Amino acid sequence: MPPNKSKHSLLKEGDDGRRFLLDDFGEVNASAPPRPDLPPFQITHEHRRFAEFADAVRTHRYIGLCWGPPGVGKTLSARHYAGADDWEQWDSIFTEDLGPVPERVLDARTAFFTPTVAATPRQIDQGLPRACQRISFAVDFAEHGVVDPYVHTQSRSSGRTELLIIDEADRLKTTGLEQVRDYFDHHHMGVILIGMPGIEKRLARYPQLYSRIGFAHEYRQLTPDELTAVLARRLPAAGDTADGGVAHATAIATIVRITAGNFRLVDRLLTQIERVQTVNDLDALTPEVVEAARQALLIGH
Repeated sequence: MPPNKSKHSLLKEGDDGRRFLLDDFGEVNASAPPRPDLPPFQITHEHRRFAEFADAVRTHRYIGLCWGPPGVGKTLSARHYAGADDWEQWDSIFTEDLGPVPERVLDARTAFFTPTVAATPRQIDQGLPRACQRISFAVDFAEHGVVDPYVHTQSRSSGRTELLIIDEADRLKTTGLEQVRDYFDHHHMGVILIGMPGIEKRLARYPQLYSRIGFAHEYRQLTPDELTAVLARRLPAAGDTADGGVAHATAIATIVRITAGNFRLVDRLLTQIERVQTVNDLDALTPEVVEAARQALLIGH
């Protein structure tokens, strides 16, 4: 079968690419493939608080520290703020025509970086400037139609990147944290470190880095009222039912109680609810459906 995009093909005439089957090759893309089935991002009160925090760090060029329990939406908020999903779909070596730089990327001018679990000092030393410089070049490309750092010198040394968000900052060891501090000292941009509760106490042991932290933000779980509003947008309305929608409302309240404001648990539970409804050919949302879905998860046991 001929390649879909011969312009990008690595194969020469008579080459069927079997070496990719027989030799040891890693993944072609560094990031995960896009997931078009993801639900639209929900703007919540906690996300608005995070966006205000990120704007302050970006404006005043300080280091900001954000922490919260797993599953509350820290990474989702950070990626949405930076336009990371739009960037990853736009910035691809397989794209025939780049097209315009995504508006969210241009508005945020924010690089998003996640260290690997076993990130070496060399990987961090190379990864930070690479992530930031590409955003800076993208701004040049949007404004001038070309990327030429010898003509448009403002983009050199990531000069047009205003914020760097480092997710999973708990993975950074002592050397990695020192590299972040050194990178911050040599650039005019804000930096946000996102981690688990307790990271603020851990960083207090590094006075040189800790003294540069100008803003702190605790990402909290959704309140029951706000989670109810989010579920109302995610789930279809009850419609005309014999009980006047009591079962639907009770099911919503049950979901709120089970998930306790945790976004990740909400997504998993809703996925199981859809599966239960499909298997049993049900349209209505009832407490029994929610209970059947809960039993398929680890929560609540």
